[in-house]
Amino acid sequence: MTERAVNVRALALELLLEITGGKLYSHTALGGVLEKYQYLDKQDRAFLTRLTEGTVERMLELDYILDQHSSVPVKRMKPVIRTILRMSVYQLRYMDRIPDAAVCNEAVKLAQKKGFGSLKGFVNGVLRGIARRKEPYSYPSPAVRYSTPEWIVRQWTEEYGEETAVRMLEDQYREKPLAVRVNLHRITKAQLKERLEAEGVRVQEVDGVDCALTIENYDYLRAVPSFREGLFQVQDVSSMRAALTAAPSPGDYCIDVCAAPGGKSLHLADLMGGTGMVEARDLTVQKTGRIQENVDRTGVSNIKVVCMDATVPDRASFGKADVVMADLPCSGLGVLGRKRDLKYRMTPEQQRELVKLQRRILGTVWQYVKPGGTLLYSTCTVHKAENEGNTEWFLAHHPFVLTEQVQMLPGIDPWDGFYIAKMERKRHD
Repeated sequence: MTERAVNVRALALELLLEITGGKLYSHTALGGVLEKYQYLDKQDRAFLTRLTEGTVERMLELDYILDQHSSVPVKRMKPVIRTILRMSVYQLRYMDRIPDAAVCNEAVKLAQKKGFGSLKGFVNGVLRGIARRKEPYSYPSPAVRYSTPEWIVRQWTEEYGEETAVRMLEDQYREKPLAVRVNLHRITKAQLKERLEAEGVRVQEVDGVDCALTIENYDYLRAVPSFREGLFQVQDVSSMRAALTAAPSPGDYCIDVCAAPGGKSLHLADLMGGTGMVEARDLTVQKTGRIQENVDRTGVSNIKVVCMDATVPDRASFGKADVVMADLPCSGLGVLGRKRDLKYRMTPEQQRELVKLQRRILGTVWQYVKPGGTLLYSTCTVHKAENEGNTEWFLAHHPFVLTEQVQMLPGIDPWDGFYIAKMERKRHD
């Protein structure tokens, strides 16, 4: 292996230490490193991405394997050694093109480089023992087999049944192309497809969704000229369905109350063809800054960005909006295939607090909807209390009727897990 490959492994080690230390979410940390080290060639970037994401998403399984071969339990290992072993076991188990001997040798070098030369024999011995094993492991539970905390496995099984829960668990590991939404005020789907293919990107159309494409075989998103020019927005197809379901009319006034990073706001603006206005709100300057970056890049004119707390009533907006988009903070359990460490950070207690927050926001922002107008509630989770449960609560206490409701499940539906409830405000409260 080259010295350059060792450096990429060292980069992966630092990334994994940041992620498991709770400093950054995996998708944020990896995105930041890929942006910082743009000079890495395509092969190194792919290796870094696969090793980092794979180690995170398989962590419970990797720890179980290590505990079968190590005299020191994983929980008692020094963080650096534990992380080196995890990423090395992932390579042994899931990256077949790398020779086992090379994985073991590079792990030893990395331990020495990080000041743990005294443990090189331990690292080498554990990894070579794992590399020699040919028979499959017998996992004690689906939680270990699918590297997902027991409480999530139990919740999904109770809410959706064992067969569906297993398909949802397996979906975390399914490779999916990146979905993008065509900015139709700038370019047609056919034109964008032709343009992307000319830029060396592999493109597929998405059946039944006029604004969607999937892309593969690109090195780095910001290196794609048509992305820099704002011709498309990265957005999952499930997420696109939120604005499509809201279906704003030309000239409408729309408020997106928790808008960052702005994908749904931009989609609403695009659907209105440059007419009307979308007010994209979020809680912090950092979040509204991310929205504004996307607005500037895509060149959408019928949108303004406002820093505002969705839990605090804005009396100036009462009864003004044709559409209120409430895509609210949630447990995120529908997008574990993209936010790989979220499953380790979320807890049942946090879920219960999120249900309360969602109700607090819904109980505030419905007042902005005109009589006859639309409230679109959505989340990227599959947790029934946050979804159908909150919708049922809301309808029991507020002057709205449900006109459409859908729960998309990962592994059952082709895209992310996502919930949408479209509600219409009664004309006479």
